[in-house]
Amino acid sequence: MSPTDTHDASDADASTERRAVVLASGGMDSATAAWEARERGFAPVFLHTSYGQRTEDREFDCARRQADILDAPFLRVETSHLADIGGSSLTDDSMAVEDADMESDEVPDTYVPFRNANLLSMAVSAAEANDCDAVFVGAHSEDFSGYPDCRPAFFEAFQSVVDVGTKPDTDIDVVAPFVEWSKTDIAERGTELGVPYEHTWSCYREESPACGTCDACAYRLQAFRNVGVRDPVDYEQRPEY
Repeated sequence: MSPTDTHDASDADASTERRAVVLASGGMDSATAAWEARERGFAPVFLHTSYGQRTEDREFDCARRQADILDAPFLRVETSHLADIGGSSLTDDSMAVEDADMESDEVPDTYVPFRNANLLSMAVSAAEANDCDAVFVGAHSEDFSGYPDCRPAFFEAFQSVVDVGTKPDTDIDVVAPFVEWSKTDIAERGTELGVPYEHTWSCYREESPACGTCDACAYRLQAFRNVGVRDPVDYEQRPEY
């Protein structure tokens, strides 16, 4: 199955609620994915990971709040191995997080080597252990322009890994509903769904206020500007991207 697809919720037996593990970073993309999962007829199960990223406390608080709003189960997994491995400015304090460069084709210093494979593996484990039907992840097109583990081909390949690496009677779909979308598309969809973006966090550098100048802040601010909605979180700077 394509990572952008899932079964139509209307096909499910009304007496059987379908469940989906949502990789919940605390950011706007994964929050929108959680609300999208609910819209498609799934009961979300939040899986949040802390791996030594600079803003892990704020991200955890946001993910926890989102789960509370949806009255969803919440699992936090703390793992330090990605920070121990290093190679990313998100986990290595000796590396500076670069300012936004939205025209660059280079892999940014915030790329955590093979992170999504690590996180999806944990999500699939949680889905299989808890009889869930899908794993939702909020990756999108502006991610995969810089991060190799956000590309459609990656999710398609990972679906094959899930299919051959789980029990014969296990059927878990890896769903990346926004993989061909822009950040603006996500902001527009999330606004339609009523996602509480005041309880999301994207900044790579700071836990309060957001810096406004890293890549994550830049794409987020641009997206809200494009849909004509003011981003509800506080920024040290609000550049016009």
